[in-house]
Amino acid sequence: MADHSTTSAQASDAQAGYWKANVRIILISLVIWALVSFGFGIVLRPMLSGIAVGGTDLGFWFAQQGSILVFLALIFFYAWRMNKLDAEFGVDEE
Repeated sequence: MADHSTTSAQASDAQAGYWKANVRIILISLVIWALVSFGFGIVLRPMLSGIAVGGTDLGFWFAQQGSILVFLALIFFYAWRMNKLDAEFGVDEE
């Protein structure tokens, strides 16, 4: 009976570790998303207006194109990192 409770406690610890790592990845991605879209595209746009990128200022570029490219990069990063995390905790799909 003690072995079953020990195994159950280990599984519970593994689940907690998995979800803690998952939430950390999500929070990092959300912070980057907010910084790029709201920060660079809106709030910090006046500070970025002196930097030229592709014939326009950097703030406008982030608001129109840069944020989309960063969002795509975040999607691929999240998928890649979650695949590694799934494999680490033994819950990956084969």
